[in-house]
Amino acid sequence: MNRGVTSAALAAACIGMALPTAAAPAWTVDKAASHIGFKSSFGGQAVEGTFRRWDAQIQFDPKALMASRVLVTVDVASAATGDASKDEALPTADWFDAARFPRATFAASSFKDLGGGRYQAIGILTLKGVARPVVLPFSLAITGAKARMNGQVALNRSVFGVGKGQFASSETVPFEVAVVVAMAATRGR
Repeated sequence: MNRGVTSAALAAACIGMALPTAAAPAWTVDKAASHIGFKSSFGGQAVEGTFRRWDAQIQFDPKALMASRVLVTVDVASAATGDASKDEALPTADWFDAARFPRATFAASSFKDLGGGRYQAIGILTLKGVARPVVLPFSLAITGAKARMNGQVALNRSVFGVGKGQFASSETVPFEVAVVVAMAATRGR
């Protein structure tokens, strides 16, 4: 009697198991040509801001989406709107609570090709200790070893506990805040 594994048994054992994939190429972000920001309003007046300190680790290949990964880490205390009173308030416990939760992260390991240079990054956003799934739609143009990415997603700030006390309602600041991402990057060798 043959006690070896038959090819049929081996194939049956492998059904549903993902084969290891090669890592997608790493990209180095040109921070001087990139931006992570937000748009909202305060008392009916438009407010735009940016995060001055952040990092992005990107491994991405449009032809190997299953091997692609992104991790973005944002220093929430670096939020700046150009208005001194807002900039002083944003790191406080009422807003980002930077003392307790200094960083927000977006980790994506699932991507969808929508065609025409448009994609979705499906990941987890962690902000103020709250982790929620987020789908970030983005456009991507790659020319040689250079890439340009633009994306925007609407987030409900109340889900993450951003805006406490007098700002817990949407009367002065709407619950929906747009997060805007624009990145320029160079593919590693």
